Amino acid sequence: MIIFRYLTREILLTMAAVAGVLLLVIMGSRFIRYFTDAAEGDIPAAILGNLMLFHLPGFLELILPLAFFLGILLAYGQLYLNSEITVLVACGISPARLFQVSLVPATLVAVLVGLCSLWLTPAGALHNAVMLEEQRSRLDFTALAPGRFQDFGGGRTAYTQSFSDDGSRMQEVFISERQRRRDGTPETAVTRAGSGYQTVDPDTGSRFLVLADGERYSVDPGRFEAERLEFETYAVRLSLGRERRELESAEYASTRELLGDDSDRARAQLQWRLSLPLMVFILTLMAMPLSRVNPRQGRFAKLLPAIFLHVCYLSLLLAALDAVGRGTLPAAIGMWPIHLVFLALGLGLLMHNQRRGMR
Repeated sequence: MIIFRYLTREILLTMAAVAGVLLLVIMGSRFIRYFTDAAEGDIPAAILGNLMLFHLPGFLELILPLAFFLGILLAYGQLYLNSEITVLVACGISPARLFQVSLVPATLVAVLVGLCSLWLTPAGALHNAVMLEEQRSRLDFTALAPGRFQDFGGGRTAYTQSFSDDGSRMQEVFISERQRRRDGTPETAVTRAGSGYQTVDPDTGSRFLVLADGERYSVDPGRFEAERLEFETYAVRLSLGRERRELESAEYASTRELLGDDSDRARAQLQWRLSLPLMVFILTLMAMPLSRVNPRQGRFAKLLPAIFLHVCYLSLLLAALDAVGRGTLPAAIGMWPIHLVFLALGLGLLMHNQRRGMR
């Protein structure tokens, strides 16, 4: 039990350090992307923390297998350098016994990865997708910054000088639109209004900016004429209604829903979610022989080949996910041959390591 606790502690501590670094890098990259969107006014800054929290399971399901793989390599590599493995073998601890000891923390990590991939990740992805969808259509001006020109897409640019005290109305609104007439000739329309507010059509989901007390000018490039229209109320469509069929994709479906769905995309997504915890055990099998290093080489000698194997493994699974989802690869075959290949590779490395012996 002393040896078991010692080896388990070394593996988990190294895994935690590697996972912390990887998680910091990945979350930092995603936070910068969201922060850029918030700075441009696409999403309010108040929901950034919520978005990152629900992205966390999706990050962990990819980080934990790699971190555990590297944790075994670095922890056991240090034991080789300190000749501790030699002492363990001399005391009767075989390589098979070391592998059995490593399976205990591997099972713990696989359970965490399975919890993320089968439940937390799809729930978090659906929550974030719904939140972003609501932010696009809700009556909220927190995503708009007064005193700035903001591009709404489709050749439309809006500007507001200030907001009312309750934040429900904009003051001194300017809208510039690039559009085409019915005959195909381009024109630029400029609209100025004393005030305006935002609303959403409940039938179409389109977002409109309703302006009051202003003028609208239409100018054709190359012409010395312009059209001027005065109005008391004028509605400008800012964005089309977004269909929510994309929220019904297999990526956001629960595992229970995928079990009852026979479509290619559902089967591909189900196999992907099951593959992540299975990958932990196969990586453990490969990490045991790869962790053996010569004291003169250093424990980082086989780190690069190990990372290359993991990248190949994960890339092949992603390629199979896409192929099964598009129907080019039968779902009955799916990702299972990839697991079998790397399982055979791990068994081959382990048998080769046992034949050579442990010095």
